[in-house]
Order: sequence, then structure tokens, then C-alpha cells
Amino acid sequence: MNALVLERLGSSIYSALKKVFKAAVVDEALIKELVRDIQRALLQADVNVRLVLNISKRIGDRALKEQLPPGISRKEHVVKVVYEEITRFLGEKPVPLKVEPGRRRIIMLVGIQGSGKTTASAKLARYLQKRGLTPALIGVDTFRPGALDQLSQLASRINVPVYGDPTSKNAVDIARKGLKEFQNRDIVLIDTAGRHKEEKNLIAEMKQLEKALRPDEVMLVIDGTIGQQAEAQAKAFHEATPIGSILVAKLDGSARGGGALSAVAAIGSPIKFISTGEKIGDIEAFVPSRFVGRLLGMGDLQSLIERVREAEVRIPEKKAKQILSGKFTLTDMYEQFEAMKGMGPFKRILQMLPGMSYNIPDEAIDLAQDRLQKWRVMIQSMTPKERGNPKIFSSSRIRRVAKGSGTSEKEVKELLQQYNMMKRMMKQLRRKGLPFMTGKKLPKGFR
Repeated sequence: MNALVLERLGSSIYSALKKVFKAAVVDEALIKELVRDIQRALLQADVNVRLVLNISKRIGDRALKEQLPPGISRKEHVVKVVYEEITRFLGEKPVPLKVEPGRRRIIMLVGIQGSGKTTASAKLARYLQKRGLTPALIGVDTFRPGALDQLSQLASRINVPVYGDPTSKNAVDIARKGLKEFQNRDIVLIDTAGRHKEEKNLIAEMKQLEKALRPDEVMLVIDGTIGQQAEAQAKAFHEATPIGSILVAKLDGSARGGGALSAVAAIGSPIKFISTGEKIGDIEAFVPSRFVGRLLGMGDLQSLIERVREAEVRIPEKKAKQILSGKFTLTDMYEQFEAMKGMGPFKRILQMLPGMSYNIPDEAIDLAQDRLQKWRVMIQSMTPKERGNPKIFSSSRIRRVAKGSGTSEKEVKELLQQYNMMKRMMKQLRRKGLPFMTGKKLPKGFR
């Protein structure tokens, strides 16, 4: 399984904070040890040394010198200080993408070759599409062979239109024609040529595009694996064309993501999005407070709710009533597994739950995910009649399903036991009338 976003950094700081909670007394020696642990964790994540010293000094000073707020213990105050200072380093407040009804917005994505810009363009289009907007893509990368083909293939998977001209070398001309083509779209994303900051011709092209097209926003895509090189890159691009925002790509498996995240401090432009996996849906709006909450093991329930909603398979009211009355079949169970699969890897989901982020061994998570996958295959190996009425299962049927799914008879029996348990749970939920089963609105506190 891929590492989660900056997992090593988060687990290191989480371990440092656990020392504080376990200590009998919070004194100067303990705070100094905490500061050293945080410095080490940030440096290993490739955060700029100057920034590390600045953050750690503020944490140390505030933890030792600030007066305790009423009703808060010294230990709780230390955690609060660490949380606030790391959030401050990442930008404090989220900066949402501005969309005005009836007005098309143009976003130009820039970045060096290999930063993941073309994939990020399609991911951003998918993100916007899920929120009811009508995005379109324009490919003006005349430098890299196959760039337009890659963009078109990604866009076809999400049914987003693409404009490009493989016969032209004039990026400005291609972009203008594309904008004329997409006059009625909410947002147009322009995927520019990848470039190195030293390549003067390509930097000149970027300036020319910005001057000719007057995009509403220039978004810099930074590779989350490049470490401290990100700062120099961000500065070079910002000097050429003022960068309005940053999208950090490839934050799914890097221990060096701190370097990319610290680029925000280098140019003062906010991080708006982070790409957290290989799938086209693995992108999220960057909310510093929620990101740091996940990082420190405090969880992020809001992101979890949003992920559930995005993956949700709406259940018709008639079907929901059948399930709640006990008519819950293995087909229904399979649909729930599919919905969970759409939410992403187990470990990423668990990271959003307070106190769960670093407390469950990888082996246990892998075992649970492996079991779910086996159950899906077992249900696929059943006949429609068996899925609709599991009561008919006999020893011979269990044997056939085990053989067809490449599992053991014991594992098939475990699935049937799990099904019966879920069925009982559904009957119990009937009395509570949970709204998510029937498409009713959630109570105010759950929105």
C-alpha cells in the first residue's frame, strides 16, 4: 500500500506529542526535547532549514512563555501551539477556487516537465465536475510528444471535452481557438508545456500566453517528491508570471513532501489543491487546519464525510425500506463494498478518524482490505439466486463458491456469518430511521 500524505512526518510529530501527554510534568527540558523532535521530523521531510528553525523557535517560545487559556492544561496547550504553528506555516486559512455564476473562469496550469501537470489538469477537471461545474481542457503543450494524447485519454474517462491541435506549434493560437470553442463552459483549464526554469524560450512562451490570454489564475503544479528544489522552482516561475495558487502533485508516497509544501512560504501564494494518489479522483482542496489535524493524528471528519458523499451510491427510498425491514441481500452487501472501494484505501480513510491515524498496524489494515477483496470475489462467484436469497446455501453450494473464487470453504462461511450480522444490524437501524438510507437530509449537526 502507498504511504499516506507525509506519513513519516505525521507519525514523527505524533510520537513527539505522545511523550508530552505521557510526561508527569511539562517543564523546560520536555519542551526542548519536543522542539528537537519536531525539528528532526521537519528536516527529514525536507522542509527548508530556515523555516524549520523559525517554526521550532515559535513553538518553544509559545509553549514555555504563553499564559494558559482558562480551562486548558499545559499539555493541551502544547498540542494547541504545535497545531497552530504548523497550520500557520502552511497558510492558516483555505483559499477556495472562485467561481462566479454566468462568468467563465480561465486557469492556466504551469510547471516543469515531469511535475505531473497534465494528470493534475484532468484531476482538477474531475474535482470541478463532481461539484456540478462544466470544466473543459485545452492542451497547448507543443513541446512534449504525446502530451495532447495523454490529456485526451484522461479526459475521455471523465467525459470532459478537450481542445488541441497536434499540427500547430503556436501555443497562443491553439489556446485562443480553444477558448472560442469553450465559451459556454464554467471553467477552462489550460495545460501548458512542461518546462525547466532555466529554459528561456519556454519561460518566454509562458509569459506570452499569460499576456495574450489574461487568465483569471495561474496555478503552479509542484511535484511533491522533489524536496527543497521546490522553493527555487516556485520563485523562478513567480518571477516570470505571478503565481496565484499552487497544486502539489504526487503527495501519496513521498517522505520529502515538506519541501513542496514549504514553497508556499517562498512565494506567498496559497496551496489550493493536493493530489494524494494515482486515481483521477485522488485530489482534494487544501485546507491547512484539516491537513494538519490528519498529520497530527487528530483526524479530519469533515473530509471523511465529503469522501463518503462523493463515493455514495444513492439508495432509492423503496429499496432502503426493504433493506431496513430485513430484506437485505448479498447483492446489497456487494454494493456497499463497492461504495467503500470508491472512498479509497482503508488507511487513508482511517487517517481521517481522530486517534486512529497511527494506532493501527499496517498488517491489520492490509488484512482487512484483503478480506474485503475476497468477499467481493466470493459474491461475484455466486448465482443471482444465491445472492438474492442466501438462506438456500448448502455445503455443496459453499464448496462451489469457494472453488470458483479461489478461496476456502471456511472463508465463504465467514462471509455468510458477516452477512447475517449486517442483516441484523439493518433491522436494528429500522427503528432509528437513519436519513442516509432514504435520501433524507442529514440533521444540522451532520452537514
